[in-house]
Amino acid sequence: MQIDMKLNEMQRLALGRLNITELNPMQSAALEHCRENDSMVLLSPTGTGKTLAFLLPLLRRLDVSVSGVQTIIVLPSRELARQVFEVWRAMATPFQMTALYGGRPLEQEIASLGGASTSLIVGTPGRLLDHLNRSSFSVDKCTHLIIDEFDKCLEMGFMDEMSKLIEKLPSVKSRFLISATDTDEIPQFAGASDIRRLDYRQGGGQPVVRTSFYTITTTPDKRLEKLFSLLCSFGGEPAIVFCNFRETVDEVYRYLTKASLHCVAYNGAMEQKARELALYRFTSGCSNILVSTDLAARGLDIKDVKHVVHYQRALSADTFTHRNGRTARWEAQGSVYMMTFENKELPDFVPSELEEYVLPKRNTLPPAPEWTALYVGKGKRDKLSRGDLAGFFIKKGGLKSDEVGTILVFPDYSYVAVKMNRMREVLKKVAGEKIKGVKTLVMPARCK
Repeated sequence: MQIDMKLNEMQRLALGRLNITELNPMQSAALEHCRENDSMVLLSPTGTGKTLAFLLPLLRRLDVSVSGVQTIIVLPSRELARQVFEVWRAMATPFQMTALYGGRPLEQEIASLGGASTSLIVGTPGRLLDHLNRSSFSVDKCTHLIIDEFDKCLEMGFMDEMSKLIEKLPSVKSRFLISATDTDEIPQFAGASDIRRLDYRQGGGQPVVRTSFYTITTTPDKRLEKLFSLLCSFGGEPAIVFCNFRETVDEVYRYLTKASLHCVAYNGAMEQKARELALYRFTSGCSNILVSTDLAARGLDIKDVKHVVHYQRALSADTFTHRNGRTARWEAQGSVYMMTFENKELPDFVPSELEEYVLPKRNTLPPAPEWTALYVGKGKRDKLSRGDLAGFFIKKGGLKSDEVGTILVFPDYSYVAVKMNRMREVLKKVAGEKIKGVKTLVMPARCK
């Protein structure tokens, strides 16, 4: 669908900076609905662009003449908070957004709020409530509340925090509730029980149109062996392996690493810095296999994931839907594999009559990733940008522009992907060199 002629100039500029030339029907319907209504409940499969569907309408609602927080976005994980923050930053609007989530000192976040210059705040329920209890920022002018992945945010584990959080937002008039799956009942405190639902799930949210489903029949003692064979058959294409427990993630990660596959582990028990690096390595192409709990099942927009493997069966229909949504995003194709035991029936939420995937008779290790991750001991606090880092590695490291990959800049450090075959040479050349007049540590990035 072509870009809506009713968009204002700020919306048009933001879409241009995102290199988006057309909106899908769901995004257009959300925009149209928000022109005439204060609130909405939006249901749409994972990978269909829901983040843009709730950010774009804000550019008609936010007021440049107002100082202070006008919008709060609540979501269930710090990774999703960072992702929304990055999309907003790429839109380059006049409105500043600040991300608040655990894993770093509260005082550091208070300093980053920047007084009256922050117009939007995105964060997790517990951390937002901590700041509200401390009066870290004023909510007198906060009229917009967005709850992303609202089915997760309104589960029992978050229910008390969400109730207390919303109580502290008396000026809110507009509410957006966003998810790929519905919930039986929206609690009264969310204030959206009677709002019209825009439902674009098309059959409960399962991405069945662009996703191929297969089974891998195995026995408990052969499951790791067959997983290895399956991953080898992908030829290095990006894959996510889902497990139900942290201990299982560790077990699978150790087995695959010992078998010489390039993978990273990702679960909630890891330190925040280790989680960030694991996710960076996977999204930047430095590793092609992510072994994870359901922490990676929601909200993360990881491009070009070709395969999702259910090493352990999803415990609910919602979890099954969200896991599968990591592949076949937007208009891409993807495949989902269910590892099942012989004579075990699949749950009702799994498509029936699945084809058995034929594993190769002989395993061939996939090629190693082209990229590797380097750690740079300086970040945003040192006034470093992605452009600064790219220029440093091109000028001082002797790399060509296409030999520098994804760059991620954190407050105190950065990650830079470079071609694997140039790493040793680059490290020698940049040793002792200065970035913007300051010496810094550059070394291979390490994670579990």
